[in-house]
Amino acid sequence: MIAQILSNLFTAFDRVFHNLPWLPSSLSSTPGRFITADSSFMDGMEKAVLVSPVLEILDWSCLRLVYQITGAGSLQVHQRQEGDNFDYTLWSVDKPSDSWLIASIDLRNTSNTYQLLMEGQPRKETGSSVALFEIHIVPGYCIECNFEEHHLCGYSNHWNPNVNWYVGGSLARDPQSNLPDDHTMNNQRGHYMYVDSVYAKHFQEVAKLTSAMTTTPVSGCLSFYYQRDQERGNIFSVFTRDTLGHYEEIWRPEVYATISWRLVNVDIKAPHPLEVVFEVAFNSARGGYVAIDDISFSPEFCHTETEPLVDPSIANCDFEKDLCHYHRERVASKVWNWVTVKPNAYRIGDHTTGTGSFLLVNTYFTLWYGYMGRLHGPFLPGNHKYCLRFYYALHGFRSVDNALMIYIYDENNVAQEKVWSLTETTREIWTKVDITYTKPMTTKVVFVSICQNFWDCPLLALDDIRVAIGDCRIPAGPVPGECDFETGDCGYTQEKTDSGDWLRVQGQTPTSYTGPRGDHTTGVGYFMYIEASLMRPGHTARMLSTDLRGSMEPHCLIFYYHMYGSGTGILSVLLRRGDTHREALLWRRHGEQSISWMRAMLDYMCDCRHQIVFEAIRGPSIRSDIAVDDIVIKKGPCTADLGDNIPYSGFSENLIEFEY
Repeated sequence: MIAQILSNLFTAFDRVFHNLPWLPSSLSSTPGRFITADSSFMDGMEKAVLVSPVLEILDWSCLRLVYQITGAGSLQVHQRQEGDNFDYTLWSVDKPSDSWLIASIDLRNTSNTYQLLMEGQPRKETGSSVALFEIHIVPGYCIECNFEEHHLCGYSNHWNPNVNWYVGGSLARDPQSNLPDDHTMNNQRGHYMYVDSVYAKHFQEVAKLTSAMTTTPVSGCLSFYYQRDQERGNIFSVFTRDTLGHYEEIWRPEVYATISWRLVNVDIKAPHPLEVVFEVAFNSARGGYVAIDDISFSPEFCHTETEPLVDPSIANCDFEKDLCHYHRERVASKVWNWVTVKPNAYRIGDHTTGTGSFLLVNTYFTLWYGYMGRLHGPFLPGNHKYCLRFYYALHGFRSVDNALMIYIYDENNVAQEKVWSLTETTREIWTKVDITYTKPMTTKVVFVSICQNFWDCPLLALDDIRVAIGDCRIPAGPVPGECDFETGDCGYTQEKTDSGDWLRVQGQTPTSYTGPRGDHTTGVGYFMYIEASLMRPGHTARMLSTDLRGSMEPHCLIFYYHMYGSGTGILSVLLRRGDTHREALLWRRHGEQSISWMRAMLDYMCDCRHQIVFEAIRGPSIRSDIAVDDIVIKKGPCTADLGDNIPYSGFSENLIEFEY
């Protein structure tokens, strides 16, 4: 049922998309038909969407598309799960080509039924189109291949004038050739991939065979068969390459030549999408050949000694309840203070909620100078690439030299490397830091602050430490329902009125004593806000989400808002039903709330199409800027320990309700 061509089963989804079906067409040079979305019938902003039948695919599978973009346009593949408000983007492309291309898209194993959506959007330039020729779903991982199909499972050769990977096997080959029979069928009818040195002209001529980029992280056992004939020298290696182009060698043969197909099993531990690269370098035209066949993958590691993926979340901490797995040295217990700040118009609160707890160093509780305060994290295993993220905020006007440094310590408490130190930065705003590091031994992260004299000890706050496997520089990709406004408006639109608009901006707002100094996501990014000086008292700006499908299950809406200024007006969140266009109030705040970004979380449920509306009403004076950032709509109720936080009012010997 899975290994089938779905082209004729996909249906045109035109009710919502303005009767814009994919149009069937024929190929001029080869037999067969394809389906196309053409700019001649569209205005450049509209989209044509194909929806698959409901699929019930329990095992990991691979979706293969043969497509072509002519002129300007884009093609996206989404997964639509039953009972969810959003479609999940699996893959997208916007590069034109002059030939048919193949895309390989991993479909993770799931017990839930879903549909696949093919969304084509040709631009309005004359001659632009997006076309699909074949749609296949096959069992297994996309990096698997026996090379019997004409599309070669999406593997591609990197062209070199002298040495390249070719399809081997078949009855038509040269009878004098010393190339092997295919491994899959064990005869001359099957196919495999090979590279030969016969045309090599230079030292270190390189041929590369590369898989399609996986569309999801994969970890497990990569297996393949190879034959290698070496007369004077070739170097055969297998690499993985991430989206940043970084290579990592995962295997190299231990023998120079093989007389038969030899099986290789090698473990891959990748928390991010990757390509598998088979690379052969020849030293001369007498370097022999290398052949590979029957590439497969299993989610189980091939070697028992392979370490399982670690859980770096033990190093995460938002300091809301305690210090988590972090500890202060005895002398540092009076340096790193666990504090909370009530909402006010003078000092920012924590980054997590605006009303919670964080760590503060060099407070007036520290009554001496000439000290070093260390905050130690938990130990994490070696031989992994870690992404460390945290937020800091500077207060006051003192020097930042040695105010905060990040060291990597080994198990003997010996500093191995200083990976980051604070330089001059914006004050009174939470700023995000990303650090990627790798060490062969077990290590821990240590936050260090040195105070030599009064002028070298600025107040510094620390919050929301997160550690994950992987490289911080590899983006996680968009998540449906989440918007931080860093790359755009995420489909949020203005309701056109004569009153005012939500503006997407970066940095501090222009009017003094109102608005944020920076965004909530990074401290230096983008957010949405109303500029009160451009509006009159009582004027309204409304920002609408994209259409949400509706569900019988509860959903949780999370966002951060900023309402600072003596004349601050009203911020409301409403739910607009698609069937009646009636609006229901979900949440509201009136007047100045805090100089901090504050977190709001609320449950709602709607079983029909709807939109979320953010409505800001300008207050009586120009000090009435209102901002929102980091909006998240997710399936399921908000957890019990979240919501609009009430400032901590209990007693703890370690927690200080702090005015600084």
